Amino acid sequence: MDDLQNAPVKRRILCVDDEPNILSSLRRLFRSKGYDVIIANSGQEGLATLEVEKVDLVISDMRMPIMDGAAFLEKVRARWPDLIRILLTGYADMQSTIDAINRGEIYRYITKPWDDNDIVLVVKEALERKDLEREKNRLEDLTARQNEELKELNANLEHKVLQRTKELRSAHDQLIGANEKLRNSFLTSIKVFSSVIEMRGGKLTGHSRLVADLARKIAHKMSLNARESQDIFIASLLADIGKLGFSDELINTPVSQLSPEQLRDFYKHAVRAEQLLMPLDDLHNAAKIIRSQHERYDGHGLPDGLSAGAIPLGSRILSVANDYQQLQNGMYSNKRLFPDDAKAFIHKNAGSRYDPVVIDAFKRVFDANDDEGGIQLVSMKDAEPGMMLAADLVSKDGMLLLPADYVLEANVIEKLRLYDIARKENLTLRIAQKRKT
Repeated sequence: MDDLQNAPVKRRILCVDDEPNILSSLRRLFRSKGYDVIIANSGQEGLATLEVEKVDLVISDMRMPIMDGAAFLEKVRARWPDLIRILLTGYADMQSTIDAINRGEIYRYITKPWDDNDIVLVVKEALERKDLEREKNRLEDLTARQNEELKELNANLEHKVLQRTKELRSAHDQLIGANEKLRNSFLTSIKVFSSVIEMRGGKLTGHSRLVADLARKIAHKMSLNARESQDIFIASLLADIGKLGFSDELINTPVSQLSPEQLRDFYKHAVRAEQLLMPLDDLHNAAKIIRSQHERYDGHGLPDGLSAGAIPLGSRILSVANDYQQLQNGMYSNKRLFPDDAKAFIHKNAGSRYDPVVIDAFKRVFDANDDEGGIQLVSMKDAEPGMMLAADLVSKDGMLLLPADYVLEANVIEKLRLYDIARKENLTLRIAQKRKT
């Protein structure tokens, strides 16, 4: 069955001549070569045959009554332009042959008497050439269709890529927003937890917030990246978490008045804080900073006796910020130092207690005198929805009321006003001049 399907199709030839012996000779010749031969005795009969039969090539004699070969092939060209046309002619008919070539656009002309091998070869080459033309046209049509399909596919692909890119960009923006919201929630939770630590009262009240704010400013002056600055800020807020188990006496007694046993317990709070925070992956760096907050630059600190660059940079910054605040609130001695005196103490101990590079940044925090740039102070009665806090809003007793970057809403403003009136705190808001959109 497959052999029959793959067998070559027999090519059909129409022979037109008014002489029966010529037609017989042609039919006998081409049938022996495997062609299917149809005959017609005149031009009119040839045209009628072409109306009902599908042929590949036509051979016509030049001299025929009523309609000669030139006229016949001219009509064939007009009706079936793809049909191969061959003219049989005698030597004496050269002018008529030229006319036939011009009018009928014949493929070849063959003079009579013909050579069988020659005429068979001419027909064979003509059909092969036609096959090549058909294949060429088929491939050109196929290429054109494929190019059109490829063009359409590329257009659809480009659209899909643009659509997918738009979806990915939207998802990316949503992810960034979610991450920012998560980060803000995380920092707010840390601030709230820091406020809980400060609820022990005494010298802890408001201390962590002030230390964290100063430490962040020092980190900024030292051009630390956002992640390093945030770790230092969080470590500063949680630096006293290890003191939660202290007695009220130990919390409120100046360090200089502690007994050796109390002093030993006091300095363990940094290690205890590290142990509490290490299970939290996001607080590993902060935990390490807190552990080394009491190390000294000269190596005489606790708990590990680290010195200089071996002490984490965040710990060196926290040490300066923490001691500056503690010197003012009497946590080192009964005597509370004024800010300028506390600064003088810090500067004096550069290279012994503190890292000189950090001290230089500490100086520049106060020398810059530009931290209020872009910030305005607003009383509660002048607060408006849409204003954004430039700093944490903290009550007089150190409790966090709202975190920095919070955008005020009408109902929140009303609650704050009622709180302010009831507590008589005279709250002042630090507002960023540029509102958040």
